[in-house]
Parts: sequence; structure tokens; C-alpha cells
Amino acid sequence: MELNERERTVLHYVVHDFIETATPVGSRFISKRHEDVLGLSSATIRNIMSDLEYLGYIDHPHTSAGRIPTDRGYRFYLDSLMRVEAVTPDEQQTIREGLDAIQDMEEMLRESSRLIGKISRQLCVVTSPHLSSGVFEKLELVPITSSRILVVISIKSGLVRTIMMEVGIDINRGRLNELARRMNEKLSGLTLQEIRDTFVERMRDAQDEPTGLIRLFIDSVDKLFLPPRTEKLHIGGTEKLIEQPEFTNPKEFRGVVELINNEEFIIHVLQKHEEGATGTQVTVGTENQDEKLKSYSLVTSMYNVGDISGSVGVIGPTRMQYNKMIPLVDYVARTISAMLSNAKVP
Repeated sequence: MELNERERTVLHYVVHDFIETATPVGSRFISKRHEDVLGLSSATIRNIMSDLEYLGYIDHPHTSAGRIPTDRGYRFYLDSLMRVEAVTPDEQQTIREGLDAIQDMEEMLRESSRLIGKISRQLCVVTSPHLSSGVFEKLELVPITSSRILVVISIKSGLVRTIMMEVGIDINRGRLNELARRMNEKLSGLTLQEIRDTFVERMRDAQDEPTGLIRLFIDSVDKLFLPPRTEKLHIGGTEKLIEQPEFTNPKEFRGVVELINNEEFIIHVLQKHEEGATGTQVTVGTENQDEKLKSYSLVTSMYNVGDISGSVGVIGPTRMQYNKMIPLVDYVARTISAMLSNAKVP
């Protein structure tokens, strides 16, 4: 059933005012607060709100005469009513200046999470890029001591992965260079995931080389070409999130603390959001598949560095300022992409 103009307008103000006040919204409150725009009596608004409740867009706590949006109401607001507010010039400047002087990627991602958390007052999460989708460019073997070598794996996006390995015997640089050349010939152009899955087969004819290094590489393939979980998670805004009115309830407070401390779960959720994603994604309350997230909304966007990507996200109560969170997450993701790719910052 389509909502008429009056129903859409009243729903907009129920959502908007509840987000702003964290208090169930009554018809009299809307009538007085938006009198110049609506021009409707309290009784008329009350009737419209009753219809909206019947249709499942709003609900009322049993202890209050006011209404609050349901997840369906939030979804309709997101899809049809919300007016997005651009990231302010001051906020853009704060983000750019905070990230501009940082050269190390992980430090940049950590600072991104802190800045978004500070601006949004929500829980901000930023993952390191998923290297498994990166395209292998070359491998170098550098002798460090008589029994240790440094394996340097370059990815076409410009990122470099380094791993120290104990080899047990002294291998001269010429032999190391020859081994690196053979592996580069066989692995060039593959993703790290493809290399991990097919390394044994691709290096089958070299397994008997006299140094035993290829056999050591086969035994260490997960370590070299990504163990199952290589993502790092950077979290910011924890102290701001728990200040939200929703978490004055001890049960809700315990729930959010458990969520903050479960990094593996958050990484899994962000990975699910990335599947087939384009642009900024928003899931509200019960739209989230996992029971732990039924009381939260999640706004995510992906940043890209060549062939690899990571996620920027905000997690907070369903009573979230979506009109500000969506452009903020999108802007930070685009800024990270530009800075890591040495491109012009948006």
C-alpha cells in the first residue's frame, strides 16, 4: 500500500524527531514543533499516526503514548524520505588534515576510525585491505643471516607483504635470485588466493631443487600467501557510542560491550556486507542476519587500492542520523582510496 503525502510527511517527522530526541514522539509534539510546515491539528496527526502504526511503520512503547519508528519505518525513510546532508567543509578539512601526513597504511586506517568515531559519535570500524584478491607482481628473497631470509611479495596495487623465514642452511644470493626468478615466472598475474590454492601444483617440477627451499615454501604456503584471516580491524568511537541513551539499560550496555570486543564477528559482518556491494550499504535492525545485530544499524562503504579493497563502517543504534552517517562513511572511504592510490582527494 502506497503512503499518501500526509502519511509520508508525518512518518518523516516521527523518524526525524525520534532520532533527534531519543524520546517517543507524540502527535501534539509534532503539531507544535512543525506547525509552520504541516499546518495540521494534533487530532489529525494522531489519526495519521494510528494508520501508520496499523501499516507497521511506527510502534509505541507500552509505557508511552508517543510513537517510535519500526525497522520498516526506518527503511521507508531511508529509501523515500531522507534528505542527505553533505559532509561539512570543516569535517572534510578535519578528515583530510588528519590523514594527509600519514604514510603508513595501517596508521591511516586506524586514524580514519578514530576521526569517524569522533564525528559520528557511533562505533566506527575500518578493515585492512583483503590482500587475497591482490594480484601478485613479484617475489624477492633477501638473505638476512646465514639461516634466515626475508620474503618480499609485491602486489600490483603497490602494497608489499614481508615475511621472515628460517631456512636452516646458508643459501647464497645467486641461488636465492634463481629461485625467485622461477617462482615469478609461474606465479605472475595470479591473485594471492589463486597462488595459495594452486602453489603445490604449479611448483611440482621444482620440488626436488637441492636447497629444499621450494619444499619449505610449500609447507608454509598459508603463511606466505595469506593465512585464512589477515584482516586487521581498527575501531574508533567506543566511548561515544556507549554514551548513547540506548545503552543506559544494563542489558543493552553488556550487549554493545560484547559486540565491541568481538573483532572476528565484526570482520565477518563487514565481509558479508561487501558481497556484491556497490556504493554505500545500510542495514537496519532486523535486516541484519545475525541476532547480535538486531538492535543496530550498519552503514558501510568500500575503499579500493588497485585490485584490493577494505571496508569503512559505522555501527550504532537504529536511531541513527542516517542522513549524516551515509555521506560521512562514503566520503572517508573515497578519501582513503585517493590517498592510498596517490590520487586527488575528493
